[in-house]
Amino acid sequence: MTVLVSGGTGYVGRFIVEALLISARKVRVMGRTPPASGFFSAPVEFVEGSLDPARDRSAAFADIRHFIHAAFDHAPGQYRGGEGDDPATFRRRNFDGSVALFEAAKRARVKRAIFLSSRAVYGVQPSGAMLTEDTEPHPDTLYGDVKLEAERALAALSDDHFSGVSLRGTGVYGPAGRGQQHKWAELFRDYLEGRTIAPRRATEVHGGDVAAAVLLVLDVPAVPPVLNVSDIVVDRRDLLALVQEITGCPHPLPQASSEPLNEMTTGRLRAMGWRPGGMDLLRRSVPALLEGAPV
Repeated sequence: MTVLVSGGTGYVGRFIVEALLISARKVRVMGRTPPASGFFSAPVEFVEGSLDPARDRSAAFADIRHFIHAAFDHAPGQYRGGEGDDPATFRRRNFDGSVALFEAAKRARVKRAIFLSSRAVYGVQPSGAMLTEDTEPHPDTLYGDVKLEAERALAALSDDHFSGVSLRGTGVYGPAGRGQQHKWAELFRDYLEGRTIAPRRATEVHGGDVAAAVLLVLDVPAVPPVLNVSDIVVDRRDLLALVQEITGCPHPLPQASSEPLNEMTTGRLRAMGWRPGGMDLLRRSVPALLEGAPV
């Protein structure tokens, strides 16, 4: 049987498709346009599709056992605030369109649907509080609100024959696909060109570790309906210190951030065997991410 991945050519979706290919699974990618030749390390099936809730999706789900929903329609480079000046269309595509896909998957007797949700569903929380899957969500953006609504719709569709799982991912880093740029490309350029960098720290996870979580969830018989996916806290000062060490750039580093941060617990996922790469993986990743950056 084949795994269907919506948004497989996106920044996060590409990691998932590659992990599926490495595990010798057949992959069908759904998107607006076919992937360029050589975009993936091995051939994949392609089916044209969008987040238009009015479209018939039955053909896309033929012979599909698992569905991974990684597609999201937003303004380029933005998730929070990605609605631009058209929140109604943003909600229609990303909520109504997602629910239409979940319903199509269930009608096609897909066994498990995995939804790439976000830590944005938690929204505003007490300063410094840890975020567990049982933390009451308080989304403060349309992005977080839509993700939470889609999670709940998937949970409502789930039963003994159709299992829905939402992965609440944090910021994803790692190499980008052909013709794309990684999430820190502009930050690295700004530092190397001597621009002032505002202090900031955030929770991060490598795209390969997100993909590992997806594959793990595909194969475990009983899975909680919601799982946090997060690994490390990264301060821009520490990240750019690695850049400075590699490049010898003389520009001053930004101040360390003093703002409180809500970290995410990942005990449920780790109990299933998930082992992210931590700071060692970040240190190994930065040299590759710097390739092509001006020095």
